[in-house]
Amino acid sequence: MDGPGQVERAQRFRALHDRRRVLLLSNAWDAGSAGIFTDLGFDAIATTSGGIAWSLGYADGERAPLDEVLAAIRRIVRVTSLPVSVDFEAGYGATPDDVAASVRAVIAAGAVGINLEDGVRHETLRDIDDAARRIAAARAAAQAAGVPIFINARIDAWIIGGNASEAQRIDDALSRARAYLAAGADGIYPIALANPETIAMLCVRIDAPVNVGARGGLPDLAALARLGVARVSTATRLAALAYAAAREAARTVQSSGRVDNLDAAFGYPDLQRIFG
Repeated sequence: MDGPGQVERAQRFRALHDRRRVLLLSNAWDAGSAGIFTDLGFDAIATTSGGIAWSLGYADGERAPLDEVLAAIRRIVRVTSLPVSVDFEAGYGATPDDVAASVRAVIAAGAVGINLEDGVRHETLRDIDDAARRIAAARAAAQAAGVPIFINARIDAWIIGGNASEAQRIDDALSRARAYLAAGADGIYPIALANPETIAMLCVRIDAPVNVGARGGLPDLAALARLGVARVSTATRLAALAYAAAREAARTVQSSGRVDNLDAAFGYPDLQRIFG
C-alpha cells in the first residue's frame, strides 16, 4: 500500500459511482493491457479474473494461486495512476475469516475496489447469509486497513439459476441485494443480465449503483444510462478478443506460410511509448 495515495484513489473510485453517468470499465488481464487502457483515458481500471487466470496459465474459477494473482495485481497497479478494482471471484477463502485475510492481501497489493461473487465456481449459489457474512468480513478487513474500497457484490442468479423463472431470479436477486448492502457492499452486479426491462426494474428497486456486464445484444451506454445503470464492465471479453486475434493471425501464418498479416496498426513504437 502507498497510504494516502491509495486512500485518495479509493475515494476517487467511489465518487465515479455517483450514478450521474455510466462508469465504463475496461477489464485488464496484465500490466500491458492496463497500460493500454490507461493511455486511452479510462477513469479507472478493473481486472478480469478469467483474463488474469489465462495469462498465468490457469482456468478461471480461483484455480490460479492467490500469490500469483496478487503478483499480477501489483504489476497492474505499478503501471497506472488510475484506481484499480479487482475481480476477486468468491474471495479466495473457505470461511469469512479466510476471505478477510485475502482481502487484506489484495488491498496491500494496491486495489481500491473488489468484486465478490456469490456463486461457487459457476456451479451453485451460496446461501444468502453465508455470502453476506463474507461481504461483511471483506468490509471489516478494509476498515482495518484504512482503505475505503468499493465492494461490488456480484449476484450469479442469471448464470447459475438452474430452472428458476425470471420472476424467481428477480425476487432472489432483490433479497440478495438487500442482504449484501446491509453487510457492507457498495454496489450490486447481477452478472449475465441482459433484459432491458429487468435491468431498469432492478435499478429502481436497488438503492445502490448497479453494474451490468457488456455482452452482445445489450443496449448501448446511452440507453443503459437511461435505464439507470451506473457501471458497465467488459469482463473477460477484451481478453478473449485479444487472444482470438493472436490465434487467428498465428493460424493464418501457419496455414498460408505468409507473414504479411503480422503488421499491426498499433505496434512496437506505440507500446514503447506507453511503457518507456
